[in-house]
Amino acid sequence: MARIPTKAEILEWISAHPTQTSKRDIAKAFGIKGAERIDLKRVLKELEAEGHLEKRKRSYTDPDRLPPVTVLLVKAPDDNGDLFAQPLEWHGEGVEPIVMVIPRASDPALGEGDRILARLTVVQEEDHNYEARLIRRIGTNPKRILGIYRQGSEGGRIVPIDKAGSNEWQVPEANTHGAKDGELVEAELAGPKARMGLPKARIVERLGDPSAPKAVSLIAIHQHGIPDHFPDAVVAEADSAKPMGLKGREDLRDLPLITIDPADARDHDDACFAHADEDPKNPGGHVIWVAIADVAAYVTPGSALDREARKRGNSSYFPDRVVPMLPDRLSGDLCSLHEGVPRPCLAVRMQIDAEGNKIAHRFVRGLMKSQASLHYGEVQDAMDGRVTARTEPFLEDVIKPLYAAYEALKAARAARQPLDLDLPERKIVLDDKGKVASVNFRDRLDAHRLIEEFMVLANVAAAETLIKKRQPLLFRVHEEPAQDKLDALRDTALAAGLNLAKGQVLQTRHLNALLNAAAGTDDAELINISTLRSMQQAYYYPENFGHFGLALRNYAHFTSPIRRYADLIVHRALITAHGWGKDGLSVDEIERLEDTATHISATERRSMLAERDTTDRYLASYLAERVGNEFTGRISGIARFGAFVKLDETGADGLVPVRSIGREYFHFDAQAGTLMGSDTGLIIAIGQRVTVRLTQAAPVTGGLELELLALEDAELPKGRGDAGKGGRRRSPAGRTVSRSKAAKSKHKAAKVKRKVTRKRK
Repeated sequence: MARIPTKAEILEWISAHPTQTSKRDIAKAFGIKGAERIDLKRVLKELEAEGHLEKRKRSYTDPDRLPPVTVLLVKAPDDNGDLFAQPLEWHGEGVEPIVMVIPRASDPALGEGDRILARLTVVQEEDHNYEARLIRRIGTNPKRILGIYRQGSEGGRIVPIDKAGSNEWQVPEANTHGAKDGELVEAELAGPKARMGLPKARIVERLGDPSAPKAVSLIAIHQHGIPDHFPDAVVAEADSAKPMGLKGREDLRDLPLITIDPADARDHDDACFAHADEDPKNPGGHVIWVAIADVAAYVTPGSALDREARKRGNSSYFPDRVVPMLPDRLSGDLCSLHEGVPRPCLAVRMQIDAEGNKIAHRFVRGLMKSQASLHYGEVQDAMDGRVTARTEPFLEDVIKPLYAAYEALKAARAARQPLDLDLPERKIVLDDKGKVASVNFRDRLDAHRLIEEFMVLANVAAAETLIKKRQPLLFRVHEEPAQDKLDALRDTALAAGLNLAKGQVLQTRHLNALLNAAAGTDDAELINISTLRSMQQAYYYPENFGHFGLALRNYAHFTSPIRRYADLIVHRALITAHGWGKDGLSVDEIERLEDTATHISATERRSMLAERDTTDRYLASYLAERVGNEFTGRISGIARFGAFVKLDETGADGLVPVRSIGREYFHFDAQAGTLMGSDTGLIIAIGQRVTVRLTQAAPVTGGLELELLALEDAELPKGRGDAGKGGRRRSPAGRTVSRSKAAKSKHKAAKVKRKVTRKRK
């Protein structure tokens, strides 16, 4: 007599064999025959009643819903010419949804039998539930081309945007997409290259003026050499991936894990849940679950996907697009923790005491299902009493316990005292045409801080586990400031009448004391900027040198494997350390960890530069229409050739050329970070409040040129030839501009320092 399988064994079989889910298939798999099938039918009925299975025709499937990115099979057009598609991975409750494909003018023609990767939008129409926009056909991977279109007699050609590029492409008249001469266009190869002549291309998007906002990020991507095209082998490997089942995993689908991300997030790589700890030995404590997408299950060492992910190092984010580390099939679909969709994960269960100190943790490799995909604003609104239909079901049992655990973590953070900088982050908002609609500063909500603290705690747990198990890994390293940078910060603090003590081992609490002393004063922004500039850049390394900024001894990146290769390395290390499978860290990877660390640290800096250049160009384009307007700001940097000013309204940085300041020669003091007028003694220093006029904005380069009108709310002296003794000039209010108190103090401190240095020599 065959043994009737347990419910867990049946669910594991169905997850591992999604195409063999009929009762007959299940019975055959477990060797069940004859009258024993009655007992199997009873177990299946119980699973169905409990909501674990749904019977559709004669098969049983795990309840699910369509993710935002999914694979579809295109059907024949209906009588009206509309194109519908069948979802190939539908496991949801009820009737299979109907998907209508909405083609763009630039999309290639689709026909019956085509398999496509598409982005879905839920709609409430009489004849369909979803609308699909083509990402690409499965099995095709046309290379994208960026260049300037040049009109010809029959069609035209595309000239590459890169200075180093030498290839050109011919565009037949039928494939020009209405492009005009001189426009920046994005195109794809159209067929194989002929033996003679230029390769042919099809224009898929017109980006207009090369200096227009919509072109900015694409130009930065190409100029910085960020790979934005996946090789065919990589795409084919991603397309062949299938959803993971329960086999070899802990079932976490009943945990009410939720994702909390920005409102415009397309991928979700972390989910969390918390509740009060029921352990009587931990009164007032909390249990925190953090679940992270199991990317390592799909991206295995040495595979084409792995080689490309390592090459890219990370995803790059721009106001209008993302250049992902992984193809859409993974980043937007199989590895994204979409609401209501079973997804493989690595999860950590952490216990904290009432003061927020982590007292225990354990990692599991599991299968989860996000209960909701919420964004920061709506979660914060729910806690503040503005509950919506989306958040109401989760308020008491999920959202409030998350905030309770966060309150405890705040106490631990206050005791640890990580560096607490107050520097607002800009957010560029684009309209439908890619033009800058507004420049705002991002809100910093408790919902943001909550997720940050949970992720930091999970990253610490990962590092501690791998250290304990003596498993090689990549640490996130942030070393303390170099002595010369620290001396410069100390001089700046002195100039502002503040103090940063010497003669002690520097800790973040010393810097926080300085920041707190400056808070609420006119020098607060100056001290925050100067403190940030004194910091060394964080990097990855296989040796542990600690994280100074977070005031943590053991720290590794674990929580974002969809967008960072370092996190994927840590996931593999955890898999190896726990013996969870053969997709852990390979011997070859361990041998080249240092090379990998150097490479991905460099790709991270490359992305940061490209993102910064893009922001500068967008801001220059936004301000180009306001040339001649006056703005307030603060001096953020000093160079021999002029002063840099950060504008209050947008956070944009512009240059005041030294040649445009007054009618005198300005001495540059590198140590003091000042410019001093030879006639008037006027000192221009970092942190001073200024009024400037925008004289030039260059969207192509991102440069802004400014004219200095007033310093510390007073007009400027102009040197020899000005009215008044000594070249000083009185403002309309009768105020004379000379050296500001802080600038004089800073200049004097630098002079004393130079004298002491000379005596020592």
